[in-house]
Amino acid sequence: MTAQDSATGAAAGPAAQMPPRAGLAGWSARIARMSETWTLAILLVLVAFFSIAAPGKFFTTYDITQIAVNAAIYLVLGVGMTFVIITAGIDLSIGSILVLAAVASGEYNIHHGGAASGWGTVAVCVLIALAVGTAWGALQGALVATGKIPALIVTLGGLGAALGLAEIATGGQDPAGAASDHLQSSLGYGKLLGVPWLVVLAAAVTVVFGLVLAGTRFGNYTFAIGSNPAAARRAGIGVGRHLVKVYALMGLLAGLGSVMWLSSYGTTSIAGHSTDNLKVITAVVLGGTSLFGGRGSVLGTVIGVFIPAVLTTGLIVIGVQQYWQDVAVGAVLVAAVYIDQMRRQSRERG
Repeated sequence: MTAQDSATGAAAGPAAQMPPRAGLAGWSARIARMSETWTLAILLVLVAFFSIAAPGKFFTTYDITQIAVNAAIYLVLGVGMTFVIITAGIDLSIGSILVLAAVASGEYNIHHGGAASGWGTVAVCVLIALAVGTAWGALQGALVATGKIPALIVTLGGLGAALGLAEIATGGQDPAGAASDHLQSSLGYGKLLGVPWLVVLAAAVTVVFGLVLAGTRFGNYTFAIGSNPAAARRAGIGVGRHLVKVYALMGLLAGLGSVMWLSSYGTTSIAGHSTDNLKVITAVVLGGTSLFGGRGSVLGTVIGVFIPAVLTTGLIVIGVQQYWQDVAVGAVLVAAVYIDQMRRQSRERG
């Protein structure tokens, strides 16, 4: 009998002898302790509050669709950020990477037909956006992994550098014709069985990388590095190479986010992404991913993304001034980090 069999048998023995009610109580307790459960409870409370505060105006079919569309890009970014934060890293540059990828893609489109460009140009623009995002993310990952520079500093520098390059390329102005009409009419405004394509794409990314994180060697390495990088090295994991891959993945998804943004709004919105990092990090941490690394899930991020989205939409519906929305999102982030620390201390005491 192997050690794994012994462990399985030891775990199965008491469970087999446990009365049904005790087993049900045990599962209920486990579910109640899951981060995703508490996050979902917060989301439901917000929905209930705004539904009562604005009866008939909030959580209509139109609102649900708009919330899902608005959350789609942040969900894609949040999936990448989940991997980064699980490694005990951070990426403050995602908004600037999105802008730089959008500018690179948009400039090519402008010089190859503009809004009237065909599908061939659209395909090249998508590849450019993905390549620029991936390359920038990999560069930052290499600096974190081999330069031994804290991720906070690397990505803070990357935030300014990527945005600066985008402004140099465009003179600080959003260029006209950055997105093809074909891209906007299909991915931006098109629907599949009544569901916007942006939402379908975000859902597909979530499912794919949720499975990667939960059930592949890549996901296991990500958790191992976040839990104990020294132990991961002793186990034969190439920590540096893996970190480069994780940050490259974040860049890839930021590049994809730029394609989604262009398709939805038709512009690069150079000045419109300064708080993307705040919103995405808030969502990931709210979803139960620990800023200390080693713990998190894509499912939690999905729920966490919708909390700021519902909060922002709800505040608009009840007439709260726009500036207070950023205050509310910032307060939610601080509260989420505080709760994360309390959970961590509770586990250590246990």
